[in-house]
Amino acid sequence: MSAQRHKLAIIGSGNWGSAIAKIAGKNMRRYPDLFEEQVKMYVHEETVEGQPLTKLINERHENVKYLPGVKLPENIVAVPSAVEAAKGADLLIFVLPHQFIPSVCQELKGHISSDARAISMIKGVEVKNGNIRIFADVIEEILGCKCSALSGANIANEVAQDKFSETTIGYREGDLAQAEVFHKVFDTPTFRVGMIEDVAGVSLCGALKNVVAIAAGFTDGLGWGDNAKAAVMRIGLMEMKHFAEEFFDGVKPETFTETSAGIADLITTCFGGRNRKCAEAFVKTGKSFETLEKELLNGQKLQGSETAREIHNFLKARGKVDDYPLFKAVHAIAFEGGIAKELTSKL
Repeated sequence: MSAQRHKLAIIGSGNWGSAIAKIAGKNMRRYPDLFEEQVKMYVHEETVEGQPLTKLINERHENVKYLPGVKLPENIVAVPSAVEAAKGADLLIFVLPHQFIPSVCQELKGHISSDARAISMIKGVEVKNGNIRIFADVIEEILGCKCSALSGANIANEVAQDKFSETTIGYREGDLAQAEVFHKVFDTPTFRVGMIEDVAGVSLCGALKNVVAIAAGFTDGLGWGDNAKAAVMRIGLMEMKHFAEEFFDGVKPETFTETSAGIADLITTCFGGRNRKCAEAFVKTGKSFETLEKELLNGQKLQGSETAREIHNFLKARGKVDDYPLFKAVHAIAFEGGIAKELTSKL
């Protein structure tokens, strides 16, 4: 890492991206000898209240659409271009819906600093031609920079309100120094950051727990109570761990049981969060996830259902669908006309 002050850019500005911007902006001022004060945040431009969203954010210091009521530090500057946001930055935070990562990284290719380092907060996986990758690897391949991962039990609105929570940075072998810099970007008295040498495990926990949360939401929609949800969560955690260890190298079992990225995030996502909420509504209303995303999420993306589809496609290509009965059941109910009340009979 450079001996000069680090310059941070945030690539993404939704609910979670804006919450992270609040933390990072304050920490730039907390460590003036380590970081440049100004942070540019890439905002996919849209019209809100008849004005560009970037204009509203910069005038009100608030993301009025995706994180209303939370003031952002004045050193956070919204810009409508990812390339503009990343210009001159050597620390890049990627916090976009996973569907947009490849296109945004292609846009950034050739426009980032030669010494840039990145961290992925992406809750998803890329599945192509029967192969699977975490998005930290996708970012590394396209941009040619080292990429860590961050995930944890982090409901964005609670983090933005300075309610206590933990998170986890997963870093690569030999990259502890990079992780320690990112630790200073994020760590506060109410947002405590742990670290583990396991990028794949941290990334996969963040993606796969959303599939389990869909199943938990089904149980809520059916009114089955907490015992049923706990059973679904236990089975889900086992499948998450089995999947990660079967298809990725170097995954540490303690990531699932001893970090915020593992069991803690699974708990909070299965009792709160958009995936559980939409899955409950799916059972109660009979509407599709695509429709519910539009009706309930105010422009945010529902990632659990799409991840369930991607995981199913990957397992099908490998002939492994039946080895993961919970993942199989979630896909069947969400996309194949399966009956929600038959969920546990398939496990």
